[in-house]
Amino acid sequence: MRHRVFGKKLSRRESERLALAKGLLKALFSVEKIATTLAKAQMVSPLAEKLVTAAKNPTLANRRKILAALGDEELTAKLIGQIAPRFKERKGGFTRIIKLGRRSGDDALMVRLGLVEGNGKEDTKVAKEAEPIKEEKK
Repeated sequence: MRHRVFGKKLSRRESERLALAKGLLKALFSVEKIATTLAKAQMVSPLAEKLVTAAKNPTLANRRKILAALGDEELTAKLIGQIAPRFKERKGGFTRIIKLGRRSGDDALMVRLGLVEGNGKEDTKVAKEAEPIKEEKK
């Protein structure tokens, strides 16, 4: 039973999972959208949501929490100074996962994980940029 078990293992040890999550979070907040597999995006999305929520209220404790999660002072400053103010009026749902299709090498489902616009309206620009899934019958 998976009662109160958070996250996915991704066939990695704990230290490898933490390093992977930190790298994906850094990439997400530096360029604001990344292409990755569905399992990795589902692992990182709740963590990113919590960091944006903490950045909306930039107390010293929250700054230290974000810095511990990202490990980069410049990225922490960008998250608090540029990204979080866009989401001031938004209560949640700061990230979006858009399915892109399957990777040709191992047939893994690829997605685009990105930050939505902060005004609370539908962001159609991100949805138009994504390529639709083309399912091929085997």
